[in-house]
Amino acid sequence: MDLILWRHADAEDGADDLARRLTDRGERDAARVGAWLAGRLPRDARVLVSPAVRTQSTAAALKRSFETIPALAPGATAQEVLAIAGWSQGAAPVAVVVVGHQPTMGRAASLALTGHAASWSVKKGALWWISTRDREEGAVIVRAVLSPEFA
Repeated sequence: MDLILWRHADAEDGADDLARRLTDRGERDAARVGAWLAGRLPRDARVLVSPAVRTQSTAAALKRSFETIPALAPGATAQEVLAIAGWSQGAAPVAVVVVGHQPTMGRAASLALTGHAASWSVKKGALWWISTRDREEGAVIVRAVLSPEFA
């Protein structure tokens, strides 16, 4: 399984957290990372997105259909993110992109890689691409860590 954890791009400040929009920089960064990712994802990849406006806009830059998952809203736990993605279910090989929030994305990356949800930082607009290894049960590898300026 491939798990791509993508933190939303730079967003405006605002009192209504779910309504915050991407800044101009955030739009550019999302487009860069979205283009990079689109060229590498399999066609059958699932894209799961928080209902927040900033994550919806980030995911839209991928130019694929996506599913809005209310449980991925700010405050979701790393365990919830991995369960929603199907990470621990030993499912058939599939790619799942989760577009969400910090600190959850960093904690989910840590949990997937180490078994512990530590507070790892994921830059705005950046992604972590993590895979399981078919030939070694329980083995996990990092395929890519990408921030917008390198896309």
